[in-house]
Amino acid sequence: MNNLFVYCEIEDGVIADVSLELLTKGRSLATQLGCQLEAIVVGNHLEGIEKQVFPYGVDRLHIFDDTRLAPYTSLPHTSLLVNLFKEEKPQICLMGATVIGRDLGPRVSSALKSGLTADCTSLEIGSHEDKKEGKTYENLLYQIRPAFGGNIVATIINPEHRPQMATVREGVMKKEVYNADFKGETICHEVDKYVSDTDFVVSVLERNVAKAKNNLKGAPIIVSGGYGTGSKDNFKLLFDLAKVLNAEVGASRAAVDAGFCEHDRQIGQTGITVRPKLYIACGISGQIQHIAGMQESSIIISINSDPNAPINTIADYVITGSIEEVIPKLIKSYKKNSK
Repeated sequence: MNNLFVYCEIEDGVIADVSLELLTKGRSLATQLGCQLEAIVVGNHLEGIEKQVFPYGVDRLHIFDDTRLAPYTSLPHTSLLVNLFKEEKPQICLMGATVIGRDLGPRVSSALKSGLTADCTSLEIGSHEDKKEGKTYENLLYQIRPAFGGNIVATIINPEHRPQMATVREGVMKKEVYNADFKGETICHEVDKYVSDTDFVVSVLERNVAKAKNNLKGAPIIVSGGYGTGSKDNFKLLFDLAKVLNAEVGASRAAVDAGFCEHDRQIGQTGITVRPKLYIACGISGQIQHIAGMQESSIIISINSDPNAPINTIADYVITGSIEEVIPKLIKSYKKNSK
């Protein structure tokens, strides 16, 4: 009762990285709140799934295993969570801001009349004083996300209704094993108690999943370009540098909108979130929308002709100069010193 729940997505028997990131954050929040961390896994052939989940500090694992539950469809997954939450009455529920999370989260929150904050970039626990009502609320979930086109960072709270629900983007939270030998309680639920036959009115006849063209999320080095690269031809220099460094190429929204790069390489609030060991920002001004997607990088190098570019304030190293001048020199220097 009143515990913190994380809905774990699963694909081909593997828990999604975003779910493991949320379990890591959930463990920290649950410890702070003095409650249990509980996980939900829904799918088919889930034998041994505990080995993937328990090392992240999960106290209780709820398993719904049925051939009808994979691949994901909206109605049965919604019924499972809604009815489980009516029984368990969690205070917090976290999901990934993925295709599934963005479909499932609003359905569950609407059915429970609990509200939901989408695309959070940070989660914290704190208090809130309602001076008008003369009330003080303790241990609320601060659901933090960019708002108004990314021009401000909003902190959203839900004082009255439960569960407090939020979706979080992949890569925003760190994924860390809590205890490799941690053992929690496993609860295998009888699916038919939580769903009705009409929930399975939609069935998946054929499913095609396109593979990603790049590996930005897992790349240790990313060379990223913005509108300041100047042209599509100049942007190609980033691919030359990336090839030498064995890196991936990313882009800001401005560069994508200008046609310099494909949308699937966009990093930032409306793209993907990354946290590489090295992030080389080329011609990127550093608007908050972009910074939200890369600020957790271990080392940031900014290459910019504008010495006062906002991104320089968060960069570990700043190189002032044009892309067409600096990048060829970097390539030449790296080749010379890597022999």
